[in-house]
Amino acid sequence: MLSFSMIMTVIVAHLLALISPGPDFLLVVRSAIRNTRRKALGVALGIAFANGFYIGLCILGVGTLIAHSVFLMIGLKLFGGLFLIYVAYHALQAKPSDYQFIAQKQSGMDNKKTPTFWQEFILGVVSGLSNPKNIIFYLSLFSVVLTPNVNTKITALLGVWMTFIVFAWDSLIILFLSQQKIRKVFSKVAFYFDKFAGVFLGFIGLKLVHSAIRN
Repeated sequence: MLSFSMIMTVIVAHLLALISPGPDFLLVVRSAIRNTRRKALGVALGIAFANGFYIGLCILGVGTLIAHSVFLMIGLKLFGGLFLIYVAYHALQAKPSDYQFIAQKQSGMDNKKTPTFWQEFILGVVSGLSNPKNIIFYLSLFSVVLTPNVNTKITALLGVWMTFIVFAWDSLIILFLSQQKIRKVFSKVAFYFDKFAGVFLGFIGLKLVHSAIRN
């Protein structure tokens, strides 16, 4: 039986990893300031779906096979690196005039040529799946609780809970940044934030590609 202290250890470790800034966090912030609230929630749902997928694989034991397969991990790193470089390229290519619409009200942004909800959802899914650290993290986390004497229902509920928390956290970020006062402030620094995000994501992408090629 899984002890309460062990469950809390897993939950706290997951929360600490979740609130630490990373590629997914930057994509959520970018989507929140560039789209309407409803469209931006597509990214949050996509990231949660990808995390839930990896959590499910780890519970089923497939995550161990992926993490220990050199070929699959190299492919995952290469795909993730190229994806982040692609996102970074578009962020660095943007001009100051591309951010003028951010200060507008949510309703006034619907007429802009912004991505659809499902396009943002796919972006979130690809971002979550292309990060090799996600499956390694969940595999490490579940290795603590996945023992023969642990009830599978408790493990499954823990997986559902973590997937929900991922979506809830990203949604809270989007809801906060969708406030009109916050958007007006962000509209003044969005150009520079995008450049920072582009450099950061590009750096991580290049490191992943380099790691894949080196391996």
